[in-house]
Amino acid sequence: MSKLRTNNTISDNAKVASISPIVKGNPLSIGAGFTALTFREGKFERLMDPLVLVDHYKMTMSTFGEHPHAGLSAVSVLFEDSEGKFHNRDSLGNDVDILPGDLYWLKAGAGALHDEAPRANSYIHGLQVFVNLPTEHKQDVPASKHVSAKDMPVIENNGARVRIVLGESNNISGPTSPALPMTILDGTISHGAIFQHAINAQENAWVYAVQSDIVVKTVDQSIPLKVGESIAISNQLSDAQQTIEISTISTKKAHFVLFAAMPINEPFVQKGPFIMSNEQEIQQVEKKYAAGLFGRLD
Repeated sequence: MSKLRTNNTISDNAKVASISPIVKGNPLSIGAGFTALTFREGKFERLMDPLVLVDHYKMTMSTFGEHPHAGLSAVSVLFEDSEGKFHNRDSLGNDVDILPGDLYWLKAGAGALHDEAPRANSYIHGLQVFVNLPTEHKQDVPASKHVSAKDMPVIENNGARVRIVLGESNNISGPTSPALPMTILDGTISHGAIFQHAINAQENAWVYAVQSDIVVKTVDQSIPLKVGESIAISNQLSDAQQTIEISTISTKKAHFVLFAAMPINEPFVQKGPFIMSNEQEIQQVEKKYAAGLFGRLD
């Protein structure tokens, strides 16, 4: 973590934003084919809610194999510079190849099995995100959604190019999620350009500098993020929209992502691929998985 910014609250008339510390991703390496920078919600003073985990990863071979999920949505966002195909299977009966720029959202709910691995000679670059589910939806029947890159609207304006992976930005609507309403933006921006996105009243946002440095501005605060750094911004105390402005002072084109959604504001326990409301529920879901009740991969 760098340059702690502890619970800064800034205001401009009716507008109020709480800003987390600037958080640098922790390096993670698994086997010979998976490297990542990983982010955990605990370092963002709960302002990352409903996001629990984000891994910015590069993957060239099968790493995790068949694995379970429950009580959460597992979301894969592939960046456009990925090469080849990402083979996705789950116990809902899906067996598809995810292509560069695509999104796959698995709402695991009461429990599902999952496996995704690069096809031969493929290079996968993207984000793996754990999104919490409210207690009332943790036992939902699993659901999924595959969104092709060609179905994502693109905003292009004076040096900024932003894909609406999910949700809405600048009065342009993209695909919707099969679980919590959420906006996911995947953008690039050149020196001198500015991109603005308004987060709604009560929403949280998470912004990450994927490549090159960016500057995040909200109300009267300009927050520089170096590549590999992120920040969470909460609009929970306001009844009005809050504009987030993204720019870069780098001479190289910068790549950023922005997530925005309503927080759940509920206690939870995470244990590996499970996120439940308490320890007792974790034990119950572990027993259910051990008993083979999550289905199977065909």
